Amino acid sequence: MAKKQQTQQYVQAIQNRKARFEFEILDTLVAGIQLFGSEVKSVRLGQASLSDSFAIILRNEIWLEGMQITPYAHNRMELIEAKRSRKLLLHKEEIRKIEAKISEKGLTLVPLKAFFNSKGLLKIELAIAKGKKLYDKRETIKARENQRQMEQIKKQY
Repeated sequence: MAKKQQTQQYVQAIQNRKARFEFEILDTLVAGIQLFGSEVKSVRLGQASLSDSFAIILRNEIWLEGMQITPYAHNRMELIEAKRSRKLLLHKEEIRKIEAKISEKGLTLVPLKAFFNSKGLLKIELAIAKGKKLYDKRETIKARENQRQMEQIKKQY
């Protein structure tokens, strides 16, 4: 009997679930990201994480900091640092608009998810966000629990 060959499952999107809880999302935008070939392969296999990552603006360019991409196992080239800074690809006008919004007090750029578009290119969904206070987080938890209870009651009837 022949053994079935196992195919690797590709991931559709990598989410930063913590961001929606920690921050109040004001606006979202999509940007490209500059990666090496082996990094793209790792992301396709789901070996990436957006938790604890953020974006900064340096010299009229947006950089993604803290995104973890585990090095690809079959890479024969030089090893690439897992948490290196990665350049986000946006037009200059978009960067200027974002910089104007971010200059307001308390706003930051947070990546929400990484996904592959229809052409197979990796895109990052960024959010202009404001940090939540502790009481806002409690309200979020309370609303989520109330929603779950309502769903359970609906299932019973």
